[in-house]
Amino acid sequence: MDLKSYYHHIRERAAELPGDFAVVVSLATADGGKAGILTEVTRQQAAKLIVERRARPATEEEANEFLQEKKERHRAAEEQAAASRLHLTVVSDKTFRLLESKAPPSNKKTEG
Repeated sequence: MDLKSYYHHIRERAAELPGDFAVVVSLATADGGKAGILTEVTRQQAAKLIVERRARPATEEEANEFLQEKKERHRAAEEQAAASRLHLTVVSDKTFRLLESKAPPSNKKTEG
């Protein structure tokens, strides 16, 4: 393999890719690579995978769908993390009544 040519192809391919990151779709490979897995990688890494025929650039539609799903998974993880930070305090009935008696009176009218 001619290394000059190899790295030249990678630089050319990287120059064609817009932005700092790119979404690629994996291709089946002889060493067990699984086809159809979408991944966001750096432009340089994407160019290398494309030149080595391990991946192809994702279509605009595939990339948008992948990024939307990624955003949704991130939001769900943030919600779960926030829920795990929720602190509860368990108090006995006696303590609750004591706290309730010390609370300022509410403005609600009582039925009677």
